[in-house]
Amino acid sequence: MSWLERTIGTVLRAGVIASSLALAVGLLLQLMNAPGAQPLLHAGILTLLATPVARVVVSIVGYIRGRDWTFSTLTAIVLLELLASAVAALVFKKHL
Repeated sequence: MSWLERTIGTVLRAGVIASSLALAVGLLLQLMNAPGAQPLLHAGILTLLATPVARVVVSIVGYIRGRDWTFSTLTAIVLLELLASAVAALVFKKHL
């Protein structure tokens, strides 16, 4: 297994574990009507959404380290598309 595969696996695992813990504790606090539930729930969702972005960033670093310029470029384009969709969602958000 290559450095890139191990690192991507670690990033994905860490993101899912951190998100799951924040969501579980936030849900437990919410069910007990304890304060502090909302920030934990928000952190859990944001961590879950940021995990694929972190994976793409790690991929770019790995491809650059391996001097694979084609995949570096393609992965950078994917990152730009992810960021553009996040910006578009914030700019054009509509309330239902």
